[in-house]
Amino acid sequence: MSRMKEILREGLPELGVQPEEAALDRLEAYHGLLSQRNQVMNLTAIQGEEDTARLHFLDCAALLRHLPLKGRRLADVGSGAGFPGLVLAILEPEVQVTLLDSQQKRVAFQREVCQTLGLGNVTCLAGRAEEAGELRESFDVVASRAVARLNLLSELCLPLVKKGGLFAAMKGPAPEEELQEAGSALRRLGGGPGRVEKYSIPGAEAVHSLVLVAKVSPTPSGYPRRFALIKKQPL
Repeated sequence: MSRMKEILREGLPELGVQPEEAALDRLEAYHGLLSQRNQVMNLTAIQGEEDTARLHFLDCAALLRHLPLKGRRLADVGSGAGFPGLVLAILEPEVQVTLLDSQQKRVAFQREVCQTLGLGNVTCLAGRAEEAGELRESFDVVASRAVARLNLLSELCLPLVKKGGLFAAMKGPAPEEELQEAGSALRRLGGGPGRVEKYSIPGAEAVHSLVLVAKVSPTPSGYPRRFALIKKQPL
C-alpha cells in the first residue's frame, strides 16, 4: 500500500468520512496527475505524497463533516488545481460539482483529471464568478479556499448561492477578524451573520477554519460588481 493511501485510510475516518477503495484509488491517481503537471505549470506549492494527502486531501475532506452535500449542487469558486471541489466530488459521488476558475490552463488540468478518473459529477468552467450571471443563485453550497479576504470573497460567492443555501469559506486558524470585517458585506449580499467551525487536520499540527454563512435572502441585483470595483471599494 502506498504512503498516500495509508494516510488517507487512517485520516479520513477521523473526519467522519468512510472512503471506498475506488475513492482512494482516484485520489492517488489525482496526486499523480497533479505531480506531473506541476512540473510545467504552477498548480500548487504543496508537493509529495504525505503533504498532499494531509494538507490538500484531508483538509478538503474536512468540509464533509460540516456540509450536507449528498444530492446537492456545489460550486467551487477560484478552484485552481481542484481544491476543494475535486476532492469532494471524489469522496461524495452524489454531489454535483461545478469548478469555476479564471485561468484556462487550470481548467484544462481539471478536465484532464475528470476525464482520467471518470468523474461524471463535475463541470469545469473557465470564467470569473462576478461575470457568471447564468449561475446566479443556483447552488446549494458555494465553497472557496484561500482566494481572498472574506469581505471581497463574499461578493464573488454569495450571489451564486440560492436562498437557504450556504457559502463556505476555507480559512486559517483565526478568521474571526475577517468575519467581523465582512459583517456589513454579508448582510448587504443576503447572508446571515456567519459562524466559524474549526478543525484539525489528522496527522498535522495545522488547525484550520471553515466560515459558514447561510443565504437568508436574495442578493440585490446590483451585485456582484466588477472585480476592479470590488477590490477598490470593498463592501
